[in-house]
Amino acid sequence: MKELLDPRNDFLFKRIFGSEENQDVLLAFLNRTFTEAHQPPLQEIIVLNPYIEKDSPLDKQSILDIRARTIEGELINVEMQLFNRYDMEKRTLFYWSKLYSSQLVEGQSYSTLKRCVTINILDFSLLKNDPYHSIFHLREDQTGITLIDDIEIHFLELPKLNAQSVHLEQGGLANWLLFLKGVTPDQWEVLTMNEPKLKKAMDTLEFLSQDQEARMRYEARQKFLHDQASLMEAAKNAELYGFKAGMERGLEEGIEKGIEQGIEKGIEQGIEKGIEKGIQQTALRLLKLGLDIQTISEATGLNERDIRSLSDSSSSN
Repeated sequence: MKELLDPRNDFLFKRIFGSEENQDVLLAFLNRTFTEAHQPPLQEIIVLNPYIEKDSPLDKQSILDIRARTIEGELINVEMQLFNRYDMEKRTLFYWSKLYSSQLVEGQSYSTLKRCVTINILDFSLLKNDPYHSIFHLREDQTGITLIDDIEIHFLELPKLNAQSVHLEQGGLANWLLFLKGVTPDQWEVLTMNEPKLKKAMDTLEFLSQDQEARMRYEARQKFLHDQASLMEAAKNAELYGFKAGMERGLEEGIEKGIEQGIEKGIEQGIEKGIEKGIQQTALRLLKLGLDIQTISEATGLNERDIRSLSDSSSSN
């Protein structure tokens, strides 16, 4: 048997959860998600963008999400994210707003708008908390009253889920996420003990892993995702390099300004004082930019005690 493919690949995730023949799998997964949000189970869903052959890695820029509608007309968007894109929180809110506004056609009343739910499954840690499942609504800060129920955003962070910390035999959302996280097949039986639909997801994964065309499409998508991640890493490094270059230039300008001031007061003493002042000014600018004291010390040559003294003096002025 060939090695199992990774269900976190968004192409494969959509094949497993977003195909018409697996709507029952998606429904079971959604109900486990909503159960943890203390919401009643859904009875039925309709996948609005089911997987079809054109949903392939050949269309590299496509977003392989899953959009579904409940019998009440509420909209749900599920998306798998393998790596952290810039401004993930804003991106999430932007795509939620597009889903929400897409309901309204010209001439319709705002009252026709239905609740929209976004579910992001993340293969990285995003939020500064411990739970693997975080749920956001629009509420008033002091009293906690809900302004409106129409917005609901879930983050499911796979790295925060530990197999040893959950009771697999009890079933639940954690079992679905452990399957996605890549738990070995020898643990599948206990995962499916109280999750019968999860068995169908596993069967689908095994079938696709043996299908030559599916593997080809999977590999193409993996390459694209890895290329995207590499580009993001390169951009991040370039930004860091540019920032360091900016610090060096700022230091040079500070020294030059110091020299000019020093000449006015006397060549020998002025240069020394000017350079010192230029370095201090650069240190102060870096403090305002939010850099930590150790980094500023390495960039300017000032010791950390002098930098703290500069910071205190600046704050008191």
